Amino acid sequence: MKKRVIVAMSGGVDSSVAAYLLREQGYDVIGITLKLWDSDCEKQDGCCGFSGIIDAKKVSNKIGIRHYVLNAKKIFREKIITYFIDGYLKGQTPNPCAYCNNFIKFDYLLEKAKEISSKFVATGHYANIFFDPHKQRYVLKKGIDEQKDQSYFLSLLNQKQLSSIIFPLANLTKRQVRDIAKKVSLPVAEKPQSQEICFIPDNDYVNFIKNFKGLQSIPGPIKDLKGKNIGTHSGLISYTIGQRKGLGISSEHPLYVKKIVPRKNTIYVADKERIYQKTFYVNSLNPVFWKDFPERFRCNVKIRHKNPESPCYGKLVEDNKIKVTMKQPQWAPTPGQLAVFYRKDTVLGAGIIEKT
Repeated sequence: MKKRVIVAMSGGVDSSVAAYLLREQGYDVIGITLKLWDSDCEKQDGCCGFSGIIDAKKVSNKIGIRHYVLNAKKIFREKIITYFIDGYLKGQTPNPCAYCNNFIKFDYLLEKAKEISSKFVATGHYANIFFDPHKQRYVLKKGIDEQKDQSYFLSLLNQKQLSSIIFPLANLTKRQVRDIAKKVSLPVAEKPQSQEICFIPDNDYVNFIKNFKGLQSIPGPIKDLKGKNIGTHSGLISYTIGQRKGLGISSEHPLYVKKIVPRKNTIYVADKERIYQKTFYVNSLNPVFWKDFPERFRCNVKIRHKNPESPCYGKLVEDNKIKVTMKQPQWAPTPGQLAVFYRKDTVLGAGIIEKT
């Protein structure tokens, strides 16, 4: 009897090739497209749009697998939209893709897989999973394509999830994936990759939050680090740490957002040198390679997906919080963003930046 696997199909080339490869390997493949959101993105090419569903169905018909659309709007709203909006209202910059991977693609979807006797869920992510027999743990590693590696966004996955995930593209580059799609004439072979947050296709998250919550922007003071009023902001959700554009401040040298304080409706700004930070705190810890975060450790850390890794020293200061000290100061460590700890190509663990 063939092993059954659910493939999360967004209608893009990566998940389409993942489904094709698994079918070629002899799996009983079932394509699932998640219906996540009702909005203008229905008209867009993102993974929650109508065109994504149509493309996923075309690919499924082409390669000869079953395909279904699953309504996940309620849990997506509860787990992802609420988290995203609450983060901005707290003065943070949340990472909805990482949370969606954790709570939707590899939690909710794994539960649905069990209902149809499938032990596995697969996606088109560029990352790799190994079982370490010595540690008796599943280990998350980078994909071989450094430009496309997505281990950063997958670093919140737990052992139960990692044990049931297949990444068919782990040892492929994006170019190779495109070549496979062209070779077998998949209808999405030339489809461009979506760059925006899937439920905000125009990338205007400020208006999205306002419309969703029925909020009006409340202007407030912009202050320097001495507490002097030097300008007025248009509403806290329009700003993030390290931002320079849109401040509307006249000064002798460029100023950047240093700190956002929601309870005072105040933004603090500073010159470029003060935005670099050598120390920050990380909570909501998720050990991956480790069973538990060690009391002290040295490794590399990445504080944004596009940032290079940098050497750091970590110290456990509470049960679920570590203090990270960088070898070199880093530009604008931002509350709400992921800090992912690496040793070579292995994800050691991850957490959420709490404060600097």
